[in-house]
Amino acid sequence: MDGEENGEDSEDLDDDERDLDEDREGPGESVTVEISGLSLYTNHGVSEAVLDLRIDIGETSATVTDSIDDTVDYAEVCQLVALIAQQRSHKTLERLCSTIADRLLADYDVESVWVKATKPEPPIALSVDEVSVEVWREAEG
Repeated sequence: MDGEENGEDSEDLDDDERDLDEDREGPGESVTVEISGLSLYTNHGVSEAVLDLRIDIGETSATVTDSIDDTVDYAEVCQLVALIAQQRSHKTLERLCSTIADRLLADYDVESVWVKATKPEPPIALSVDEVSVEVWREAEG
């Protein structure tokens, strides 16, 4: 293939991709953002926690627009979660998860959030790999 054929093929692919994007605009599509293994260290009761997050966005035009402005920026979410974990004292994983879930629902237009906090080395006299707590919340209304 010569250079012109490659250029034509890539233009055809762009047209095909546009057609597929137009087909995806219909209802029923749901998007979930997952963040796994976010390690945080604090100076409070929960000294170390590994967080997993699932944020159900629902329908979003980002699948068509390819724009970060049309979805939840996971880098921004990680920064917010780190701030929450370090800003307040959380003696329990339950409270930490609850606070994070509430804040994510307050700050983002999402359908639901799931937060799991794992303590890799829990203060238990018996042999335990890890302890974790999960909180799941739906947006109101």
